[in-house]
Amino acid sequence: MESSEAVKPRRRAGLMDEVRGFCILCMVFYHAMFDLNYTYGISIPIMFDGWFGIVRDIFAGMFMFISGMACRYSRNNAKRGIQCFFLGMIITFVFAFFAPNAPILFGILHFMGISMMIYAISEKQLLKIPAKVAVPLCAVLFLLTRGISEGYLGPAKGIGIALPRVIYDAGLLFPLGFIQSGFQSMDYFPLLPWLFVFIAGAYIGGYAVEDKMPEFFYKTHCKPLAVCGRYTLWIYILHQPILMALYLLIFGHI
Repeated sequence: MESSEAVKPRRRAGLMDEVRGFCILCMVFYHAMFDLNYTYGISIPIMFDGWFGIVRDIFAGMFMFISGMACRYSRNNAKRGIQCFFLGMIITFVFAFFAPNAPILFGILHFMGISMMIYAISEKQLLKIPAKVAVPLCAVLFLLTRGISEGYLGPAKGIGIALPRVIYDAGLLFPLGFIQSGFQSMDYFPLLPWLFVFIAGAYIGGYAVEDKMPEFFYKTHCKPLAVCGRYTLWIYILHQPILMALYLLIFGHI
């Protein structure tokens, strides 16, 4: 016997697409400036300003948060995670072959892929914790692990508890943020602390899929940004080859 109440379809969240699109375009701009500065020797002083790194991390965090929210819309996060991580590994090998001096060892695609798989495996257990408790907890854990790549359990270098160097010297824990001296990766987002941003997004995503967000959240306000937000993976994969081709035309070399 059919239920008398129709199942309400999930509405697409236009604002999520727009924020994700804005973040991916900011990333393209950042990589374009990075290439000009470090590959072609064109001085861009803003790249060395401390505040610019903070702004970069804010936009990266926004992208991860929105991606965490999107997990609540997906029927198979494990599959998405495997595909994303696989594409990240392809990029790692391509850069190892064509640009060995600019390795990508645990970039945003690696991070996103592993985060999706972690969420897929632990979803039932995670969702037993109310969002009102889990989101502040994620914020606290983010701050506690923010300085791990700098050698500290705390929010920044020199603030918190200094961790034993033996953990870092192992050399195999860089996906978690424990990096050796001299570690280099042109795109690097370790699981600690960024996983907590992703997970916090997944909790807030529950309100979105349950149609509990404000009405403006579901409307599309800027169609070009929304389109970019729907194709972030393709933009990420293709933007560097396009930039390299453009710079080849301008400078005559890569």
